Amino acid sequence: MLGKNQTIVTEFLLLGFQNLHSFKILLFSLFLVIYILTLSSNLLIIALVSTSHQLHSPMYFFLAHLSLSDILLTTVIVPNMLRLIWGEGGTMSVAGCISQLHFYCCSVATESLLLTVMSYDRYLAICHPLRYTTIMNFKLHLQLVIWSWLLGFMFVLLIILPISQLQFCDPIVIDHIFCDFVPLLKHSCSDTSLIEIEDFVLSFPSALLPFVFIIVTYICIFLTILRIPSTTGRQKAFSTCSSHLTVVCTYYGTLIIIYVVPSREHSFTINKVLSLLYTVMTPFFNPIIYSLRNQVIKAALRRRFRYSTDFWNQRRGR
Repeated sequence: MLGKNQTIVTEFLLLGFQNLHSFKILLFSLFLVIYILTLSSNLLIIALVSTSHQLHSPMYFFLAHLSLSDILLTTVIVPNMLRLIWGEGGTMSVAGCISQLHFYCCSVATESLLLTVMSYDRYLAICHPLRYTTIMNFKLHLQLVIWSWLLGFMFVLLIILPISQLQFCDPIVIDHIFCDFVPLLKHSCSDTSLIEIEDFVLSFPSALLPFVFIIVTYICIFLTILRIPSTTGRQKAFSTCSSHLTVVCTYYGTLIIIYVVPSREHSFTINKVLSLLYTVMTPFFNPIIYSLRNQVIKAALRRRFRYSTDFWNQRRGR
């Protein structure tokens, strides 16, 4: 039951970077450039995997879907954040806020499952190389990707549906750059205890178990690499999973800091910076990490660049 002095609201006021109004042009330009580069680099990874015969393998198939997940993550957050920066804050409807939270959480959950699938792929390739092509066939790696997306959306839907039934009351001000889970629950005048319990329970299959699985697979991978007699063989084996390991550390490192460390330990400003690190910088750096550390991708880029150069030279010569 709502109190007499409470009013059900239909929109929130997101403050964004309210203390940095004098730098809004610089911030807007910076994040716009990062967003464009993020889209371009991730779309380039997807295009390379789709068109280069050398990249038609499970590892790069998973990488293309990881790039697609990064595109979803950054597109859900950054365009509206740019609007908040330019307008020095702005309103967002409750339905829009919940939709943003939905797609944000879907991309997070799906990326977690895709990273788990990629660790399993590296485990098979290094620990069971003779059986790799038999086990990781086209049917299996297609099923793994489909289930990663489906489970990611299903886990989040179980949380979003009860959140969509909540009623929100004054005050309607959210001191953040997007509609996150905790700020929404704080502004609800309904009972949120069941939603918090459900979120805690679902965090196990969507985040904790994948993280534990990745750790176990990499322990097995490292033990296998240490048994390789030659130094060259060990370096080659480790190079095949170093990019994935770097992305995993970045991904889970930021998530742990944001959602595991109590929010009272850091200010609203630090929360925003940490959120930027995950929602903006991680999708930006992921394709850079893979392209810089992967010789096959760099070779495919060079071939594509030479092909494009030769094509335009022929066009000019006509």
